[in-house]
Amino acid sequence: MGIPIGDEDVPSPEPPIINMTIIFLNVVIFIIGVLFPWVIKPDALTYSDIVESLGMVPAYIITGERFYTLITSMFLHGGLAHLIGNMLYLYIFGDNIEALMGKVRYLLFYIASGLGATLFHLASIVFMPENALVNAVFQQGINPWLIPAIGASGAISGVLGAYMVLFPTSRVRVVTFWAWIPFFLEFPAFIYILIWFIYQLIMGLSTAFTGVQAGIAFWAHIGGFITGMALLPVFISRDRLKLLLYYKYNRIIRGY
Repeated sequence: MGIPIGDEDVPSPEPPIINMTIIFLNVVIFIIGVLFPWVIKPDALTYSDIVESLGMVPAYIITGERFYTLITSMFLHGGLAHLIGNMLYLYIFGDNIEALMGKVRYLLFYIASGLGATLFHLASIVFMPENALVNAVFQQGINPWLIPAIGASGAISGVLGAYMVLFPTSRVRVVTFWAWIPFFLEFPAFIYILIWFIYQLIMGLSTAFTGVQAGIAFWAHIGGFITGMALLPVFISRDRLKLLLYYKYNRIIRGY
C-alpha cells in the first residue's frame, strides 16, 4: 500500500498541541534513552535496561506488579525505524482526531486506546493454544510472557480506528517504491486503513495459532484499533463534529 505522507486536514480552532507533544516526548525519550540511559533510570547502563524495566512484561501485569509500565511502555520504541514509523502515522492521522475531540479528550482517548491495546495483547497470550506456546518457547526460545511490549502503535491504532470512522472518504497520500523509484498515490482512508487492519488480523491469527513470533504485537494493534472505534462516541465533541460536517458540506457545494 505504501507509506503515508499526508491527508486532508480539517479546520481546527487550535493547533494539535497534544498530538505534537506526544510526538515530541516519544522522540526525546528515545534519544535520551539511547545516549544517556541513566537520566531516565539511574541504574540503567543501556537502552535495553530501560526497556526491561519500563516495558510492559505480561507476566508482571498478570501477577499484579509493575502497573506503571502500562503507561511507560507507550513511550518506548525498539529502534529508530520503529520510532519514525509510529510518529509518522501519529503526525498524519492524529491531528484531525484531536481537532474533533479537543486537547483533554484526545489525550484521554489516546491513553485509553493504548490500554485497550495492552489488554488485547495480554489476552492473546492467555488464550494462545498450548501447542503454539510450546512452539514459541521450545522451538524459538521465546516466551511471550517475558518479552517486554513497547511502542506507541497500540494507541496509534486507536487513532486509526477513529479516523476510519470519522474520515472514511478522506484522501490519504502515500509513497511506494518500485525498483527504488518512488510513486505517489492516493487512497480513500477507509480503503487504506482497512487493508492495514486486515493485514494485522491475518498476522495476529497466524501468530496466535502457530506460535511463530514476528517481533510485532499484532494483537495490540488489533485491540487498539477496536478500542478506538468503540470509545469514539465517548470522546468525540459534538460541537466540533458539527463544524466538520459544516466544513464538508461547504466543500461539496463549492465542488472541491
